[in-house]
Amino acid sequence: MPRRCALSGKSVQYGNNVSHANNKSKRRFMSNLQVASVLSDALGHAVRLRLTPRGIKTIEHNGGIDAYLLDTNDSKLTPEMKVLKRRVVSAKGKKEAKKAA
Repeated sequence: MPRRCALSGKSVQYGNNVSHANNKSKRRFMSNLQVASVLSDALGHAVRLRLTPRGIKTIEHNGGIDAYLLDTNDSKLTPEMKVLKRRVVSAKGKKEAKKAA
């Protein structure tokens, strides 16, 4: 499983540890990934995602995962989020069709 945020795509960065004597050794800067269960109103259950705190804050700011996905262009979403968006759109369409009938 890659260490990548499902929402923003933020991943591991590489750099150097630099000592007082200016010796350099390779290191990795890991992103702060959290496993978060985000409630989807359209799907009717929680979706588990690996997100950075910034991604969690973005979802909360936009009013939930459904609102974020429906308002965001597909070109800005990661492949994992595109799949989730298709599931949300189809579930929302089924609920509206059921409500109309």
